[in-house]
Amino acid sequence: MNKQHSPLLKKDATQSILASILSIIIGLVVGCIIILIVGLTSDNLTLSSALDGIRLIFGGLFSTGRDAAGNLTFGFNPTNIGNMLFRATPLIMTGLSVAVAFKTGLFNIGAPGQYLMGTMVTLMLALGIPSESVPAGLIWIIAFVGGCLAGAVWGAIPGLLKAFLNINEVLACIMTNWLAANLVTWMFDISNFKNVVENTKSGYIYKTSFNGVETPKMGLDHLFPNSQVNMGIIIAIVIAILMYIIMNKTTLGYQLKACGANRHAARYAGIQDKRNIVLSMAIAGALAAGGASLYYLSGNTEFFWSTYQSLPSTGFNGIPVALLAVNNPIAVIFTGCFMSMLDISGLQLTNLTAYNEYITDVIIATIVYLSAFSLVIKMLISGRRKRKGKHTVPVAAPDGGGNPPSTSEAEKGGEGA
Repeated sequence: MNKQHSPLLKKDATQSILASILSIIIGLVVGCIIILIVGLTSDNLTLSSALDGIRLIFGGLFSTGRDAAGNLTFGFNPTNIGNMLFRATPLIMTGLSVAVAFKTGLFNIGAPGQYLMGTMVTLMLALGIPSESVPAGLIWIIAFVGGCLAGAVWGAIPGLLKAFLNINEVLACIMTNWLAANLVTWMFDISNFKNVVENTKSGYIYKTSFNGVETPKMGLDHLFPNSQVNMGIIIAIVIAILMYIIMNKTTLGYQLKACGANRHAARYAGIQDKRNIVLSMAIAGALAAGGASLYYLSGNTEFFWSTYQSLPSTGFNGIPVALLAVNNPIAVIFTGCFMSMLDISGLQLTNLTAYNEYITDVIIATIVYLSAFSLVIKMLISGRRKRKGKHTVPVAAPDGGGNPPSTSEAEKGGEGA
């Protein structure tokens, strides 16, 4: 019996990809409309400046500045591309954090708190262990692993509350976020890691390069000169590939997804649902904290320690990264780079036009809202409509002579059965 393969557009994976692409396109169009409206209604802006803004939204990554005549120029810009990869590194990690939790039926909105805990432990280890007696490479590894473990512990707290007390993980994550913000602020406030060398930066923590600890460039500084890129992007990509293998090719990944689909059925099948819920949130926490470790171990970034009034946006930005990637760890690499590209475009808007980078925040917000409605977009793409009051009638088997049953026999269905 020949199997009929569904057309490409009817496949769920294809519809998910199309829904994400459509969300991105609509978000970009909304940003362009805002630029046009502002340009046409402002006394200080013209249609020409509005068109320049639109060109930078789509091609800001390849902007090379302005020529002598004041016109925008575009081409291969290794500095912008390198900075995009550097900014994408923590986004990929926090996107993986949210995606892995989603795969197991949990919503990890606690990535900002886990990111902060990873930041604190990473910086304290990287700056606290004297590089005169311990090799800088070993300190880097200790700081990275320590940061990931801190995030795992912090992520396991909502997991424990969910598994044993059935407390919603969203509520637990929100509480742990603000606990982390205050704890990190207090710990750095009483520490001696504040940057007292540069008087204007006393609210910042020293760069890890102050102790001789920084992520190796691995030749990327030659490919992308004058940028901040380093080996961190390679580590993030490798971790994304490993998470894909774990979630799709191993028994552990199957158990985690089974608990996410139905923890009670998983328990009936012999899977330890409570253990896997805690483990899922711990893995998510380690990934988010790993993003912070890779970002601050670069040696060229400073941490503003007075965080108790706000949470790092990188943790929240992991949510749209995961949603656009349809929770696929490999796709997270590309959506993380896309979100980072929007950041670079926003900086180009600020530097080369009268607009500011907050327009790209509107674009990202639009994409976030649309990606949250990805199921509705998929239904529109597939043309499905809910059928109310209609039920399919099972057709009876042919009679003994090989002839199909009469209409009345089929309508009777299982009468008398």
